[in-house]
Amino acid sequence: MNMSNLYFLHPGFLILLLLLPLAYWQMRKQSIKEPKLRLSSLTGVANIHTWRSRLRPLLPVMRALAYTALVVALARPQKTLKEEAVKAEGIDIVLSMDLSSSMLAQDFQPNRLEVSKQLAIDFVNKRQHDRIGLVAFAGEAFTQCPLTTDHPVVNTFLAGLQCGALDDGTAIGMGLATAVNRLKDSPAKSKVIILLTDGVNNTGYQSPELAAQLAKQFDIKVYTIGVGATGQALAPVSRRSDGQYIFGMAQVEIDEALLSDIAKATQGRYFRATSAGQLKTIYDDIDRLEKTEIETTVIRRYSEEFGWFAALALLLLLLELVLKYTVLKAIP
Repeated sequence: MNMSNLYFLHPGFLILLLLLPLAYWQMRKQSIKEPKLRLSSLTGVANIHTWRSRLRPLLPVMRALAYTALVVALARPQKTLKEEAVKAEGIDIVLSMDLSSSMLAQDFQPNRLEVSKQLAIDFVNKRQHDRIGLVAFAGEAFTQCPLTTDHPVVNTFLAGLQCGALDDGTAIGMGLATAVNRLKDSPAKSKVIILLTDGVNNTGYQSPELAAQLAKQFDIKVYTIGVGATGQALAPVSRRSDGQYIFGMAQVEIDEALLSDIAKATQGRYFRATSAGQLKTIYDDIDRLEKTEIETTVIRRYSEEFGWFAALALLLLLLELVLKYTVLKAIP
């Protein structure tokens, strides 16, 4: 029987276990009064032992165990069977990730994109009860994964993001507007966009300012993240005819004023990450800022376990009586 989660409804009865030494003393006293056969010498039988002689000392032990089991049964042991009903009011979150060629810059190791993908996956793994979607943008934008609670699917799409899949450029407005479109009809009380970019809006038919106003209209909070070291970084500067990128030192340019304005307009925050460590801290900060409301209802059920101990006590007493007056009988 599994003894975990076992407790006693009437633990006061356990004090009766203190009578065990008294019972042992009483049995010893009775054994002294039993008739004995006196012999002048035990030399001939000193080393003779039978299975009966070996088992007979166990009779008082069996009675003591029966008494212990009976006391435990009186204490009424119960087993707690706990159930939890979790009601979570999740947050709908869309990750909008920049896939422009500059995300291959190597000021983050191995590059900005790979670090951003891994830390985004770590963030998704923490948001157990939230629906999460994924938007990718460069010179254009598209929904990579709609809102879902199937986080392994989201992580698969995140891991598969690659620069060059879209026309090059940085259409921040398009990336934000597409994310807003995924969230505008959401029934969730809290809707969040995390937009990550490393550049300046330079293409796209949707202005970032208008996209921010749309987010505000639909009560969507936008956290913007600018990634990239200060100064210069080794980044793609051109592309060969075979599609391979040519790397060179390039100035890091991030429109921090625009990203800050987008965040302020939607009651969000702008973050700047100049290293992988800072980017991880930013995701941790956002995770703390956007807490999911979880209501846990604990239901406790109990199962009575005293029957096992009562049955054991009865079995031991019957066995002790049967052995005592049959095969282990002391006096014929």
